[in-house]
Amino acid sequence: MEEGKMDENEWSYHGEGNKSLVVAHAQRCVVLRFLKFPPNKKKTSEEILQHLQNIVDFGKNVMKDFLGENYVHCGEVVQLPLEFVKRLCLKIQCERPESRCDKDLDTFSGYAMCLPNLTRLQTFHFAEHRPILCVEIKPKCGFIPFSNDVTHEMKHKVCRYCMHQHLKVATGKWKKISKYCPLDLYSGNKQRMHFALRSLLQETQNNLRIFKNGELIYGCGDARSPVADLKELAHHLKPFFFPSNGLASGPHCTRAVIRELVHVITRVLLSSSEKARAGALRLGLEGPRVCEASPFSRSLHNQGKNTSEHSGLPKGCLLYKTLQVQMLDQLDIEGLYPLYKRVEQYLEEFPEERKTLQIDGPYDEVFYQKLLDLSTEDDGTVAFALTKVQQYRVAMTAKDCSIMIALSPCLQGTSSDQRPVIPSSRSRLAFSVSVLDLDLKPYESIPHQYKLDSKIVNYYSKTVHAKDDTVRSTRFKDHEDCTLVLHKV
Repeated sequence: MEEGKMDENEWSYHGEGNKSLVVAHAQRCVVLRFLKFPPNKKKTSEEILQHLQNIVDFGKNVMKDFLGENYVHCGEVVQLPLEFVKRLCLKIQCERPESRCDKDLDTFSGYAMCLPNLTRLQTFHFAEHRPILCVEIKPKCGFIPFSNDVTHEMKHKVCRYCMHQHLKVATGKWKKISKYCPLDLYSGNKQRMHFALRSLLQETQNNLRIFKNGELIYGCGDARSPVADLKELAHHLKPFFFPSNGLASGPHCTRAVIRELVHVITRVLLSSSEKARAGALRLGLEGPRVCEASPFSRSLHNQGKNTSEHSGLPKGCLLYKTLQVQMLDQLDIEGLYPLYKRVEQYLEEFPEERKTLQIDGPYDEVFYQKLLDLSTEDDGTVAFALTKVQQYRVAMTAKDCSIMIALSPCLQGTSSDQRPVIPSSRSRLAFSVSVLDLDLKPYESIPHQYKLDSKIVNYYSKTVHAKDDTVRSTRFKDHEDCTLVLHKV
């Protein structure tokens, strides 16, 4: 970043999460990511620099090895002129969602991360005039806990996402419960995956966004402010997925285009490109393959069909690798929390050991190697507890990451042997897949996760499951009160 050439008018607001804000450059395919803090909790420049460097190191030394280097883009830490940062902050303030303005952009350190713009980025160079579509999916946790430490039986039957939906709607976070269930997407079964993706399109919440040439065209810009509807989305998608049956408009066209999008995304998600570090993780899926709350599974069950049927994910695809990292959470938060308390007790006695334990970094090769110890036999040591705590943090990171799928039509007559290509009804689409939001989850968030887990399960058990039990018991009661009268004919 050349100091004399930084013009805030060349950058535009791109989006933000709970802890950072992103701006995108108008011409170049790069973004700047700034940290955010509550007004009363500012950090020093040195602390911010270390925080950002830890993010880069964790991506480079841990997640690249687990997921594959073509999927993970680490970026670099850059120092920017403070005047530029302050002018940029003023420029974008009016574009920020009101719900995110409780935290301020860091305008004091001058440090930020420079990263590729994954809504535009492709694995290979494309002609500039080609449109680029990017689908961002936050798939969430793809398995049901299999740990013996789980005390709530409901957690062995219903996935975390489906349970959490009810609490979020009750507290006003979302207006409507989504039919999406992560286990359907991670199943590898195309029918279930199609249902999951259609459900995300119908109720995106913050789990799906679609960009065209870097601009958000579908999904939530704010907590509950959807951008566009399916009809408008289909209009945007026609250049990519114009239906082969020739329908140009109307509901049939909308359905055909959306169906094409769903099929293409499914093919991309099941595609295999590169290998991560060979044999890094080999965790078998021990829990149920189906969530009892999934509308798809319920529908099959009501029809008397087998809901446990699954196809399984190809081992080279990104969904499989992501699921493997998620399953580093072998003990569930219920089994993990006592180990966290053990580490905490040790740190209370020996606070100077925090650095040696690498809780705040460095996230290097040594840190990575310790994550590969998959033993679950507790020998009572702090070392065992620490390994499980660090694995849990990495697993939680994978449970909250986003997958970015960029698609661009292939030019006629060009060779496709240098780039991955997916066929669609109109043309072939070159594609690339990347992973976003790979900041290691903070050690300090574990008590919050423990309380939230209990809150989610208790609410679901008391309201939704209790209601289901009442309906079932009423049916039995009605059956018991029936009297069968036989008449002689």
